[in-house]
Amino acid sequence: MSKNETNQLLNINQNSAKSLLNKFEITALNPMQEKAYSTISSGKNVVLLSPTGTGKTLAFLLPLIEQLDQNCDEIQLLILVPSRELAQQIEQVTRKMGSGFKVNSVYGGRAGTLDKIDLKTRPAILVGTPGRVADRLRRDNFSVENIKTLVLDEFDKSLEIGFEKEMTEIIAGLPNIQQRILTSATNEVEIPAFVGAQNPVIIDYLKQGSTQLTYKIILSPDKDKLETLHKAISFIGYEPGIIFCNFKESLARVSESLSIQGIDHECFHGGMEQLDRERALVKFRNGSIQLLLATDLAARGLDIPEIKFILHYQLPPHLKEFTHRNGRTARMNREGVSYILQWKGEQLPNFIQELEAKEVNIMNQDGTPPSTSKKWETLYITGGRRDKISKGDIAGLFLKQGQIHKDELGVIELQQTCAYAGVQSEVAEMVIEKTNNSKLKKKKVRISLI
Repeated sequence: MSKNETNQLLNINQNSAKSLLNKFEITALNPMQEKAYSTISSGKNVVLLSPTGTGKTLAFLLPLIEQLDQNCDEIQLLILVPSRELAQQIEQVTRKMGSGFKVNSVYGGRAGTLDKIDLKTRPAILVGTPGRVADRLRRDNFSVENIKTLVLDEFDKSLEIGFEKEMTEIIAGLPNIQQRILTSATNEVEIPAFVGAQNPVIIDYLKQGSTQLTYKIILSPDKDKLETLHKAISFIGYEPGIIFCNFKESLARVSESLSIQGIDHECFHGGMEQLDRERALVKFRNGSIQLLLATDLAARGLDIPEIKFILHYQLPPHLKEFTHRNGRTARMNREGVSYILQWKGEQLPNFIQELEAKEVNIMNQDGTPPSTSKKWETLYITGGRRDKISKGDIAGLFLKQGQIHKDELGVIELQQTCAYAGVQSEVAEMVIEKTNNSKLKKKKVRISLI
């Protein structure tokens, strides 16, 4: 199927393909997305293998949403994912498409009462982690008869972290599955028999890895690499990037060191409360902070398109984790750099030695932090989608009542019960003063800094 033929087929909620793709700042589908679109549209079982950041979510959502029945009031498409962050991301992408079909995500760490409220009116598309989806199927009396399509996104990760039992239970309870879509950024895991994906079509674009990714090695004269990390950040500059550590304990030590140096950053790891993790990602996405210090929890399933670099403060033990980390940058044909921080007495694993990595000399850097004057702050709004509040409502409140200009208002993220908005630092306090305790739709909202 040619690119023109593919784009002619795209007809979600009667929007043109061009209009839809413009929402995602792309002009056309990439070859992987074209192939996935045509194959999934044929109704076949599909295993989609493609590097992180190549647009797999859009690749399976486009054809699957077209197959949904607008006259059906029950769940039709079930998408299982390994993490709450990926569930939230897919929900956001689906809403951004403006298909007209209701979508909800359910995941651990979220109050079950909120799930019950969301699912009282059935979504056409349900996204969730296996544990929470299995729990809702046990507790709630809703029909699964109309669920004809199953997506296991990043299925290898779900198996890796121990969701096989829940996935088996869920799939066994779905009597009318006609099509199964599995996605992964690796090809190291066999398809489990319980999935029931008979004779799937394999779409493998793993060898089409990013040609825009550059590898660079930064040597540390000391085994304790903190001072070299300070110099590396000074060398790189204050640009959007992720610094990876292997463990939350070492991450905490690095975080403390960066704070002492006055280097603004946020942390992201599995030991944090869900709300703190969400807020860290919100601030990273809207530019309130430029550096995210993370474990491998941030290596998969996060949609953060403008990352300029990633830095391996500690190297992961296996190629798979290294590949997923690197997939955070150089996404969708953008350029990116993967920095490897190496103690001079450290033996690099074979998968690093095989790379064409250039050594970068940063020893002339004095370690002075780059200019980190904050351009943006993040405001928290105590009202969201459930209150019938839209992004336009929030923008209107800040522009009119808050008396700021369009270029002083940044990214607005709308969630079920709250919202976040980026505003330029110099106007943040003024916006709060002028808009706090205002009414949006019928709800009085409080607005504060996070």
